[in-house]
Amino acid sequence: MPTREELSASQISLTNLTPTPRQRRLALLVAVILFFAFGVTAPFSATPLPRLDAFIPALESTIFVTGLITAVLLFAQFAIYPSRGLLAIASGYLFTALIVIPHMLTFPGAFSPTGLLGAGLQSTVWLYLFWHIGFPAALFFYVLLNDIDRTKHMTHRLTQSAILWSMAIVLIVVCGLAWVATAGEAYLPQLFLDTRRSTPLLNYVFTMNVLVGALVLVMLWFRQHSVLDQWLLIAGCTLIAEQLFGGLLSGERFSLGFYAGRIFSLVTATVVLIVLLAETARLYTRLARSNTMLQREQNNKLMNLEAMVATISHEVRQPLAAIMMNGDAALQFLKDAPPNIEEARSALNDIVGDGHRANDVFASIRALFRSRHQERQAIDLNQVAIGVLNLLRAELKEHRVTTRTELMTDLPLVMGHKGQLQEVILNLVHNAIEAMDTIKDGRRVLRLRTEYDGGETITVAVEDSGPGIDPKTLDGMFDAFVTTKTHGLGLGLAICRMIIERHEGKLEASSDNLNGALFQFTLPIKPVEDAEAAQL
Repeated sequence: MPTREELSASQISLTNLTPTPRQRRLALLVAVILFFAFGVTAPFSATPLPRLDAFIPALESTIFVTGLITAVLLFAQFAIYPSRGLLAIASGYLFTALIVIPHMLTFPGAFSPTGLLGAGLQSTVWLYLFWHIGFPAALFFYVLLNDIDRTKHMTHRLTQSAILWSMAIVLIVVCGLAWVATAGEAYLPQLFLDTRRSTPLLNYVFTMNVLVGALVLVMLWFRQHSVLDQWLLIAGCTLIAEQLFGGLLSGERFSLGFYAGRIFSLVTATVVLIVLLAETARLYTRLARSNTMLQREQNNKLMNLEAMVATISHEVRQPLAAIMMNGDAALQFLKDAPPNIEEARSALNDIVGDGHRANDVFASIRALFRSRHQERQAIDLNQVAIGVLNLLRAELKEHRVTTRTELMTDLPLVMGHKGQLQEVILNLVHNAIEAMDTIKDGRRVLRLRTEYDGGETITVAVEDSGPGIDPKTLDGMFDAFVTTKTHGLGLGLAICRMIIERHEGKLEASSDNLNGALFQFTLPIKPVEDAEAAQL
């Protein structure tokens, strides 16, 4: 039997939901209450009480409504998870809802002294027996068919056809039994002497019904795998208690046992309905939550796709801009008279380098979004930092930024993806350059330093002399699509943090909103023996 977490959307049904310990305790509590009520009332069942002619119409109208709603919900369950057993029990509740109509109309004193529909003295009691034979039969076929066959692969049209045929058959059977109990009343065995007193034969009939009901209960007891099985067992128990009250203990109508039995019949018709409504509401809540999670996951995937596209645009723009600038410079050097071949060659070499850099960007982004487990190598962060400054030397010169490097000698190696760590430093330096655009030329100072305190981590810091950052906005600076730039996408720092965290490091920012900003990240160092092996 599958658990709740293992059910797919097409298998949400009370016929395959395993009851939780809480539901088992609740079912046990209900059973104890019912047995207690039966035990307290049974010794006084024969006590005569006043005749209430409105009792039967009121009670059985309620049974009609609850039985009909239960049948509709069970047919809906069958449409979701086709099972012949489920179809049988749904038909049983529909039979109960319909058979009470002629029983109520023919009951003496309910709507006329002798009952409607041309009823005789025996009509009502035989309709009552048909009622209490039909429901145990539905329980029997529910157990039998659930154990034999499950029509899981029925199409929607076939399930609709099965439901319509079941409803039609039940309606025909009810109409036939009503005709037998009324038009054929003279040919039926006599079970009542008058409107109150029964014959001894009725006790034998009720005894047979109780034995049949007990047999079905035994079958349910050994099969009770699902929530529906559990509560049908409770309904079966109340059905037997009802017949004990109505036939074997009370002896006549309008006694305490008669009224108690009819109240138990209401419990039989209602208990499964309450469970169906409660479980349907619970399943609907789970479905709504699952739908919300699916929508959130879909939005996250779209955001990831958008982030990837924006990342490619963001990262590739810099080498493309450098290629364009170096291409223009090479053309200008070739136009000189005489052509400046050396400068042109230098610019073309830079174009080749920027092309390789663009290719590395694509490879880094692909590795970043593809998997957390990437191939790593021993990296000297000093060399990476110097390489970034060389790549951006034209931009630093254009923005008239003075660079000051404080690179610690004999810096230990770190394990990582060189292209990604280069992109981190490049993004931080590029952001620092842009941050100093509003500062006078002489005060545009960029500091790039590496530090190692002899512990287990290395620190790389990029500090600018710009206007600084509002400390209130520092916490959200690393969130995706959050930016203070008019032309920014808000992805650079988010990607930097992702890369550093993938390298088991930490990226931080600090500023007093007056004297520039400091961005620094720490990375765990590579063990010495591993670094030497990597270099070999």
